[in-house]
Amino acid sequence: MSQPKVAVIFYSATGTNHQLAQWAGEAAKKAGAAEVRVKKIQETAPQQAIDQNEAWKKYVAENKDFPTAELDDLEWADAIIFSTPTRYGNLPSQLQAFFDTTGGLWSNGKLANKIVSGMTSAANPHGGQEATLLSLYKTVMHWGSIIVAPGYTDPCLFEAGGNPYGISVTADGNTPGDNIKKAVTHQVKRTVEMAEKFKS
Repeated sequence: MSQPKVAVIFYSATGTNHQLAQWAGEAAKKAGAAEVRVKKIQETAPQQAIDQNEAWKKYVAENKDFPTAELDDLEWADAIIFSTPTRYGNLPSQLQAFFDTTGGLWSNGKLANKIVSGMTSAANPHGGQEATLLSLYKTVMHWGSIIVAPGYTDPCLFEAGGNPYGISVTADGNTPGDNIKKAVTHQVKRTVEMAEKFKS
């Protein structure tokens, strides 16, 4: 089978989705990806808003030099894994703004047949995680990409909360536990395997 190139693209305000993305990048390498890029979405919130949240302010300062996602990363990848917090059941404006720049790639068919999977977080267990992943997947469907959700394909997914659309966690200021890391690893492995099959 042909080894796929994997892009892990995340937006994180306080670090939860950054952690999920780092685990996803490690899992993609272990799953046999030819190359892996882990990139953050550019922060576009005004500094005044960031300064009102100490955790957000600290995260932005500490990660200002982390590589930023570009359109080339989408075109380059065979498989794309997104990790994003929820905003009222929708995508955060930072990620949506990035998606709004993909029209050229979309109109030229450059995003068709990409293998895509998503992960998310919210401040509480029912804070819009499923709706956020469905919002993400709506864009992916317009691209003509192929969605690979984890479903209930491994017992570890039940231990991680049982969201069939993608891993979702409660962002409570603590690092997600080993059960989440295990589920992320499974979701990524499944995504890479599907990308391998599609390329073969």
